[in-house]
Amino acid sequence: MTSSLTELDDDLVRCMSIGAVFSEFGGKIHSIDFHRKDDLLVTASEDDSVRLYDIANAKLLKTTSHKKHGTDRICFTHHPSSVICSSKYNLESTGESLRYLSMYDNRCIRYFKGHTQRVVSLCMSPINDSFMSGSLDHSVRIWDLRVNACQGILRLRGRPAVAYDQQGLVFAVAMEGGAIKLFDSRSYDKGPFDTFLVGGDTAEVCDIKFSNDGKSMLLTTTNNNIYILDAYGGEKRCGFSLEASPGTPIEATFTPDGKYMVAGSGGGTMHAWSIETKNE
Repeated sequence: MTSSLTELDDDLVRCMSIGAVFSEFGGKIHSIDFHRKDDLLVTASEDDSVRLYDIANAKLLKTTSHKKHGTDRICFTHHPSSVICSSKYNLESTGESLRYLSMYDNRCIRYFKGHTQRVVSLCMSPINDSFMSGSLDHSVRIWDLRVNACQGILRLRGRPAVAYDQQGLVFAVAMEGGAIKLFDSRSYDKGPFDTFLVGGDTAEVCDIKFSNDGKSMLLTTTNNNIYILDAYGGEKRCGFSLEASPGTPIEATFTPDGKYMVAGSGGGTMHAWSIETKNE
C-alpha cells in the first residue's frame, strides 16, 4: 500500500468498522487478493468474472468475463493490472488450469497446463516471476510467468496449501494429516528442510500465510479452525474456532504488523484476536 501504516493496539482494533462497500456484485466471491504495493483489490466470482477495485477511492475499475474457463483462485502478479486465475471448467479436456491475464486489455497472456483437477491454492513469489499452485490432483506445481512449461512438481497426499514467506526464500506446503513442510525456494528439489505437525487436528489445511516479519505462520482448516505457529520451530502459539461456513472455507489473515489476526466466519461476522494475549 502506498499510505503509511498506523500502529495498531487493542483499542484501535475494537473501533474498526466498515470503511467502504462494493455493491456491484451480490453473489458468491471465490477468492480475493490485494496488490502488494498499490491500493488495488482483485476478486474472482461465481458468475465467472474478475473484478479490479481501487480500494483507496472505493471504485470498481474493471470487470472481465471468463465463461469458457470460469474463475476460482486468483492472485496479483507484480504488475498492478495483471493477475493469475485458476479455471473451473474443462480441466481434464484442455488442461488449461491456470491463466495469466491482463486486466488492462482483457487478454490472456499465457495458459499454464498441467493440473487435471481444481486448483485450491495459489501464490506469487514476492521477489521474482515464480508462482505456485496446489491442486486436488495431489500435486504442487512451480511455474514461471515467462514460460508455459511447469518448472517443478511436488507429489503429495491430500489437499495442498502453499505459501511463500515475505522474502521469497522459503515456501511452505501443507498436506494431509496436518503436516507442514518447508522448502528452500532455490533448491526445493532436494526436499523439505523442516517439517511441522499441527498436533491434535488432522483436518486438511485450506490456507496458509506467513506474517510480514516472517516469524509466524497462519493456518486455516476445513473444519473452521485457525492456528498460529512459530515459523522457525513449528510450535503452536494459539488456536481459534469459528462458526461453520458450509461449502466455503473460512478466510483469515495477519494484520501488517503481525500482532493481530482477522477472520470471517459462517455467521457473517468478522473476528479479530490479539496473537500475544489470545483475546478476541
